[in-house]
Order: sequence, then C-alpha cells, then structure tokens
Amino acid sequence: MTQLAPSADPGEAGWSPVVRCGLSGRPDGRAAIVGDMPRVLLIEDDQAVRDGLRLALTYQGHTVDAVETGEEGLARLAGDPADVVVLDLMLPGMDGFEVCRRIRAAGDLPIIMLTARNDDIDVVAGLEAGADDYVVKPAQARVLEARIRAVLRRTSTSGEPRGPGAKPDPERHGDLTIDREGLVVSKHGTVIGLAPTELRLLLELSSSPGRVLSRQQLLESVWDQGYLGDSRLVDACVQRLRAKIEDDPAKPVYVQTLRGFGYRFGPL
Repeated sequence: MTQLAPSADPGEAGWSPVVRCGLSGRPDGRAAIVGDMPRVLLIEDDQAVRDGLRLALTYQGHTVDAVETGEEGLARLAGDPADVVVLDLMLPGMDGFEVCRRIRAAGDLPIIMLTARNDDIDVVAGLEAGADDYVVKPAQARVLEARIRAVLRRTSTSGEPRGPGAKPDPERHGDLTIDREGLVVSKHGTVIGLAPTELRLLLELSSSPGRVLSRQQLLESVWDQGYLGDSRLVDACVQRLRAKIEDDPAKPVYVQTLRGFGYRFGPL
C-alpha cells in the first residue's frame, strides 16, 4: 500500500499519491497545452491514492477521469478520449504493462507510468512496452504535473506547423525516407508508424548524420527534461525505434551505438 503524505495544499510537494494515468489523443492527434488544460485518465487501483491524485491534478486545473482497473481504463479511452494517461504498473487483472502495450498499439497516445521503486527491470519493461516517461512512487503532484506538461510539449511540437519558406524535399537515407515537413517516415515506400517521442528522437539524430549525441544531450533535446532525466528513457526509445526502422535491430544500420559516448545516425 502506497502512502499519501498529507498536505493542506494538494499542489504542494508533500502530496504524494501513487498514480497510474492514461492519455489519449484528440481527433487532430495533438494535445492541448496552452489555455486548455489536458484531460487526464488516471488508472490506479488504490482508492486513497486514486482520490488523492485526482484531487491534486484537479487542483492544478486538469479534468481527471479516474478508474480502478486496466480494463476500465481501456474501455474509457475507447469511448471518451483523454489527452494524457497516467498508468500504475501493479493493477489487478490486466497489469500495467499489458495496458501500456494495448494503448501504444492503438496509437501514439502519451503514457506516463508509475512504478513503486526505481527498479531497472520494471522501468525498462515499462518503457519497452511503450511508456513515454515514468515517475517513482510516492509521486509528488507537482513532479507529475511537470512530467505531464513535458510529455505533452513533445507530442505537440512534433506536429506543429513549420514557419514560412520553401518546403524541403524528403531526405533519403538508404532505404529510409524522412519527410521533416510532413513528419512522415517511410521505408521501401511504406509509411512507418512512430510514436511522437520515437519520431522526435529520429529527427534529432538524423539532423546531423554521423554526429554522436550523448544520452544527456538527447534527454535535453528530445525529452526536454535534462534536470530530471534518466538515460533509460533514451535506451528504451532507441530499442523501440530500431524495431521499427532497422532490417535487423540486433545489427542496426541507422541508429548506431558508440559505447561510452552515445548514439549516432549512420553513416550508411
């Protein structure tokens, strides 16, 4: 049982409930951030934690839909899409890993998972299942709020219109084609579906082929959270990206590892 640290102000750092949220996209595929607080789907089986997080996030201005099980969360998303999902890993019935995989298979909805401890196995498994970020329990409400805003910024800016000027031609890197203007990636003429964080990571790496970027640099440019970042976010996202764009993810051609330094795109 996770404990809630009492506080007179639900927005204070002491308010620390365990959370599991769900986040689903709007019809245009972009989350609202400025002037329109995102809707949060919270999936958490502990009633005290669920009520505490719902109160804290509502205090921050969010509309929060809180459910107890993964099955309820998936059903809610199917009928009433949210903007962001906060998901607890340890749920009765369908666990958080499976819920995460199903949400990710259905689209690019941002997912923040909650884990009871900073455990490598749980964190990596959750990130590989498709989560965009994680928060270790007990989760402080303002930390969770910052993560929600960060993941929505990444989702929003990956689809922002470009400024004036001539439309650049799609880039061709071997069998991979990257259309930076249309935000479309294809291979052998077939469009590859990438989650927003995966797309931003590919765009960042491919912007300077051959240049090595450290995990910290990628955290700051792709995740926008170097101050709280965890290199496992980068490694798990690289693994998911390789599974989609490489012929053999075990022998990557596009996203290459330089041990002790970071990652680079190519050379092909």
